[in-house]
Amino acid sequence: MKKILDLISDRMEEAFEACGYEKRFGKAVLSNRPDLCEYQCNGAMAAAKRYKKKPIDIANEVTNYLTGSCGNETAVFSQISAVMPGFINLCLDGGFLADYLNTMQREEKMGLEKPGHGETVIVDYGGANVAKPLHVGHLRSAVIGESIRRMGGFLGYHVIGDVHLGDWGLQMGLIIEELRERKPDLVYFQETYEGEYPLEAPFTIGELEDIYPCASAKSKEDEAFKERAQEATLRLQGGYAPYVAIWKHIMRISLEDLKKNYGNLNVHFDLWKGESDAGPYIPWLIEDLKKKGLARESQGALVVDIAQDTDSKELPPCIVQKSDGAALYATTDLGTILEREKLYQPNQYIYIADKRQELHYTQVFRVAKKAGYVKEDTPMVYIGFGTMNGKDGRPFKTRDGGVMRLEHLIADIEAAVYDRIQENRGVLKEEKDGEDALKAGTEMPEEEARKTAKMIGLAALKYGDLSNQAAKDYVFDMERFTSFTGNTGPYILYTIVRIKSILKNYQETDKGDEAALILPDAGSSERGLMLELTRYNEVMENAFAELAPHKICQYVYGLANAFNGFYRDNKILAEEDKARQAGWIRLITLTRDVLLAGIDVLGFEAPERM
Repeated sequence: MKKILDLISDRMEEAFEACGYEKRFGKAVLSNRPDLCEYQCNGAMAAAKRYKKKPIDIANEVTNYLTGSCGNETAVFSQISAVMPGFINLCLDGGFLADYLNTMQREEKMGLEKPGHGETVIVDYGGANVAKPLHVGHLRSAVIGESIRRMGGFLGYHVIGDVHLGDWGLQMGLIIEELRERKPDLVYFQETYEGEYPLEAPFTIGELEDIYPCASAKSKEDEAFKERAQEATLRLQGGYAPYVAIWKHIMRISLEDLKKNYGNLNVHFDLWKGESDAGPYIPWLIEDLKKKGLARESQGALVVDIAQDTDSKELPPCIVQKSDGAALYATTDLGTILEREKLYQPNQYIYIADKRQELHYTQVFRVAKKAGYVKEDTPMVYIGFGTMNGKDGRPFKTRDGGVMRLEHLIADIEAAVYDRIQENRGVLKEEKDGEDALKAGTEMPEEEARKTAKMIGLAALKYGDLSNQAAKDYVFDMERFTSFTGNTGPYILYTIVRIKSILKNYQETDKGDEAALILPDAGSSERGLMLELTRYNEVMENAFAELAPHKICQYVYGLANAFNGFYRDNKILAEEDKARQAGWIRLITLTRDVLLAGIDVLGFEAPERM
């Protein structure tokens, strides 16, 4: 189904061409003066230079064609006017607008075009280190990445999400050495041991989460301990059996915990791979870079120059092997690219990580293309996200100054939402038509209240993050994020629940006419809602093209406001004109479906009542 702007542009292009001008000047855009018109065409301004005429004269010619007998018989516009210095202002015909929405309602995914055509896109997000609990620093990568994965899939791309765990670096050596100091009698540390290694891990997830920070702190003060950890890392990467056995225990226990916590965020991955999966590709990678003359020695390390003549600043070479032979993040990222090219041949790569890692990804992408591992025309996109800060403007911390675990943050926001639900229990809202879904709070059992709080809490958390541009820092404000009013996740859910309540009440009192159609608008708020709905497929497509989930947040918020304005102006269930009422029911059903599609790609869902 064509986007509304494309249909308007088609009509304008026809008019420009009929008047003797190139049709490319007929492109229409959303009006930047909604008080004057709904859409506008500025092509006369550019055509004036091409044809050596006054812009207003061209605009008048096109306007006269569209309003005169030579125009197409199918009405698209209700108002067309040329204004100085040469703009063409447009308002849509009510019948054309209603027909467009009725077509949307009949089409799969409400007429959304699928530009993906099955092309494979790798989305690399998550990036957690094993043996460590998820904390608030992991939130943005997971939430933004999940939304982009869903957006791409919705548009017909074959999107593969990879958690890409940190499971092969120095932290492994640190854990091994700390474990050796705590439990030196374990068979893994007995050089003469030749038997099978135990199936059960010598530590719990709780112990493991204590081992790593202790080891990390010790390595900063004890140089000898750090050197032993580095040696242990090298031996692990070299396949030393006892350390590989420990590593397998770490992975099994950590993955169980990570899957549970990511699941609580409604974040899912198609691949649970890590840096270690790149291991088999690294020896070949190093040799290939040498053979191609791309890798050179620098102070004992192996580096690849990535600077280009067009660079505005000096970029250091990419280190692919340390002087002791150890691999680095860049090495494993390149090995991972080799594996992805072998297994999936992606048409596009998208990486989501802290914006401070920009240099790292610039280096990796350039080496991958310079060496020919990735085709020159294959997009490799890095989305660098900002920091989630507290009200003091600094990175979000616990009250005692520590890093907050993600599961604790989720629990806190669920508790805040639950308290709000409790405030509504026993309180009937006196609103017209009996349509307010909050009245159901008096009957909500405890179990449902808890489940609802979980759903709303997740919406508050995700929307609070995604409504900001990814690259920008933002302030985490519990009170604002959990509010049922304003630009928040709970407000969007409240709007959806309100629509569900109206539809349920309508079905209980009047089955309605299944053949009913959305009618031309009868008021400004109804028209505002209809116009907002027509933007759906354009917004969804552009948001993924720009990898900008915040644009979907902007859209669903605007649509929710448009619906609530319409709701305030019209007594839907009390409307006596049954044809008009049935048309309204169709209109708000489409509104519900569009809102549900929007929050689905943002990664949360709506309850039945609040």
